[in-house]
Amino acid sequence: MNDSVIKCLIIGSGPAGHTAAIYAARANLSPVLYEGIEPGGQLTITTDIENFPGFPEGITGPELMARMKQQSQKFGADVRFGVVTQVDFGTRPFRVRIDDTQDLHAESVIIATGATAKYLGLESETRLRGNGVSACATCDGFFYRGRDVAVVGGGDTACEEASYLAGICNRVYLIVRKNHLRASKAMQERVFSTPNIEVLFEHNTVEVLGDEENGVTGALLRHTGGKEMTIEIAGFFLAIGHHPNTEVFSEFIDCDTEGYIVTKAGTPRTNIAGVFAAGDVKDPHYRQAISAAGSGCMAALECEKYLMLK
Repeated sequence: MNDSVIKCLIIGSGPAGHTAAIYAARANLSPVLYEGIEPGGQLTITTDIENFPGFPEGITGPELMARMKQQSQKFGADVRFGVVTQVDFGTRPFRVRIDDTQDLHAESVIIATGATAKYLGLESETRLRGNGVSACATCDGFFYRGRDVAVVGGGDTACEEASYLAGICNRVYLIVRKNHLRASKAMQERVFSTPNIEVLFEHNTVEVLGDEENGVTGALLRHTGGKEMTIEIAGFFLAIGHHPNTEVFSEFIDCDTEGYIVTKAGTPRTNIAGVFAAGDVKDPHYRQAISAAGSGCMAALECEKYLMLK
């Protein structure tokens, strides 16, 4: 394909990016998709997925993303490995630089770069990620039904995840580094009124315990006063926030205070005509594979309409 001007450039290769590629390819937009630094997105570090429609027996994250990639390529999407390092949305066609070496020009762009969960930075946490360590309770909590788990965080998200887990797990430890919750009063009341949630104020996680064979078995915690304690758990959930991957676009694209791309209500349209956003990069609330895929569909349909009227 002639790269002089790409009709539809998709940045990101998670459920949003590949769904957008499937729809764009079927609409004869000849989409070019750049996979980014993590081909397949966050689902590639997720083990079993049981809540994606169409897979009653479940499917692993890497397999689901491999199938999406196969499907987008089947319809003609040009999937390439590379990272977008610079953009210029102030000129038309838009200019996008790949790996600081190659300049591309595109009539339209779909941003689907996702958001990265924040972690504590522990070696044991990294080693056990996907094997008991998770950043999504609604994605993975079902695997720990009837067992003891822990949630790290003190905001609304942490309280929501703890409350969700309390409905399916035996006991939920909420590990909070401060002496108070940052969550809204309503969320605090829900947590404190749930009998199987135990809030551990002024505690930090020193190490996540477990191994590859058994997964997470516990966590070593340290109180701000210095005393250490060990809790026995099967699941360790991070709820300390997500970081949207938007830095490279922020000069041109409107983002909220957390860095998420702002889109026009009910649409994937950004403040720049011809640039659309899909998936977790614009969604600080749901962060599910199915909602990301749905927004990828919307972005491709809007992109097709934009190109037709252009």
